[in-house]
Amino acid sequence: MTGDMILGATPTEEGCHFAVWAPHADAVYVIGSFNDWDNSANPLDAGEDGIWRGDVKGAQVGDEYRFRIVNGDEEYSRIDPYARRVTNSVGNGIITKLDHVAPSERFTPPPHNQLIIYELHIGTFGKMDDDDGPGNLEGAIKGLSYLSELGINAVEIMPLVEFPGGYSWGYNPAHIFAVESHYGTPHTFWQFVQEAHRLGIAVIVDVVYNHLGPNDLDLWQFDGWSENGGGGIYFYNDERAETPWGATRPDYGRDEVRRYIHDNAMMWFEEYDVDGLRWDATAYIRNIKGQNDDPDHDLPDGWSLMQWVNRDTVSVKSNIILIAEDLQSNPYLTKRPDDDGAGFHTQWDARFVHPIREALITAEDASRDMEAVRSALEHRFHLDAFERVIYTESHDEVANGKARVPEEVDPGHASSWAAKKKSALGAALVFTAPGIPMIFQGQEFLEDDWFHDQDPIDWRKREAFAGILKLYTDLIALRLNKDGKTKGLSGQEIHVHHVNNEANMIAYYRWEIDETDYVVVVANFSSEPREGYVVGFPDTGEWTVLFNSDSTDYDPEFGDYGQQNVTAEEGETDGLSAFGAIDVAPYSALVLARATIG
Repeated sequence: MTGDMILGATPTEEGCHFAVWAPHADAVYVIGSFNDWDNSANPLDAGEDGIWRGDVKGAQVGDEYRFRIVNGDEEYSRIDPYARRVTNSVGNGIITKLDHVAPSERFTPPPHNQLIIYELHIGTFGKMDDDDGPGNLEGAIKGLSYLSELGINAVEIMPLVEFPGGYSWGYNPAHIFAVESHYGTPHTFWQFVQEAHRLGIAVIVDVVYNHLGPNDLDLWQFDGWSENGGGGIYFYNDERAETPWGATRPDYGRDEVRRYIHDNAMMWFEEYDVDGLRWDATAYIRNIKGQNDDPDHDLPDGWSLMQWVNRDTVSVKSNIILIAEDLQSNPYLTKRPDDDGAGFHTQWDARFVHPIREALITAEDASRDMEAVRSALEHRFHLDAFERVIYTESHDEVANGKARVPEEVDPGHASSWAAKKKSALGAALVFTAPGIPMIFQGQEFLEDDWFHDQDPIDWRKREAFAGILKLYTDLIALRLNKDGKTKGLSGQEIHVHHVNNEANMIAYYRWEIDETDYVVVVANFSSEPREGYVVGFPDTGEWTVLFNSDSTDYDPEFGDYGQQNVTAEEGETDGLSAFGAIDVAPYSALVLARATIG
């Protein structure tokens, strides 16, 4: 917002300019440490647009403040909805000036087909000591060099805006413009972004616009007005308010509320220089019930809001990534607004995670469905394979009655042979399938049990499971074509040419442009080794095994089963012109590329 439309507290040379939207107020005052919390010392002037404005001389950066709102005989003390910093979720706003020094060179995020996303939670990832309280941004900054060494080039941060208390996943936002006070200050988050950029890591922030609160919510009946016992000016006041998290869905049809959400999304790019947003539960922005094909409950204003915000954020920073967590496989989310789409670049793909986890976790080999695995590998929303984010673990998949893959495979024994083998097999599929791969914090060194906000990452497991960590490092290097032989893994194309449901075997190859990019993947979802197993190859000649998830480099309990090279001979097999005999260990994957090209 510009000019007189700027809301919140804006420091000036002589003090601070305050502005707040309260259309039903009879009077509004700003009170704070600068006027000894005097209820009437600094009245604001009413505008015809429902915004109250005024300048307070002597108010300084660091001063605490609130708005006193009078509506008839009622008075309300409210935290500024636009406060960039608060003392806590029920405390005071703090006048803040974001006077960051811009870096000398603008960071350029990796293209979408080369992104490797690491989802993290500041309160548990950033816990680097035994002090009381949650982890914080300073601790998370220390962890960035580790992520860089792993090969990560994008972090997706679970919501870090102010929420009630010190422990939370962050999906209960109380103040969406303020960085969570237990995590640090706005400047600390800016430092986090700059350090990530210095290390070549893009920063994606989770935002929650499908509901607010529901607790410690000063926006509730903000200026005293409401209907039907609803939330007042910031919320729907009818059945449209209802969400699975409470009756706190923002009113997407009200211009000022649309502007509030729009301004928040823009803030992350303009003030913190982040590289992307991941919108939580977009299904509940576009539909009251969070469903597809349900016109009676659709929210057209929610859809148009997503279009507007996505258009404008891209115009501010063109090489960002906008991610929808919708999980309803709605292809219009990733269509352009000009084509009636919502304008996201990509979305979390439920059609990958659920069948792949099922194939990994199912106890009996005979119950695995390799056709479902094929469908998961091949699924795409449109022509662009990178319009989906693929994973086996996310914060949702490792909590809410579910656990991490190793724990699901062998409950109570997440470091057993079977748990390690199957989780490694899942990782191999994530990094060799088309889509944007994502892992959840600690997945790379076999974090077990289930995720919760008071259980920090056990960083000692980096040493205890150094081999598993190396497996992820090697897979990431292959995905990013570090050795110059696996360019096909970042390409658009996949052909699943071999599916054997009885033997639990699958094979596919990837490429970017033509046969010079071919990378072949063979996966065994069986407890039995496959010796001399014949699969088709896209070309004759020598093929080198670049990755074998059964390598003892990854765990001493693994078997190092399989050959280093495969000779593909001429002969039609699996619809291809060549075939080769290959040895594959139980619950293992191989990645092969041609020894020579030409």
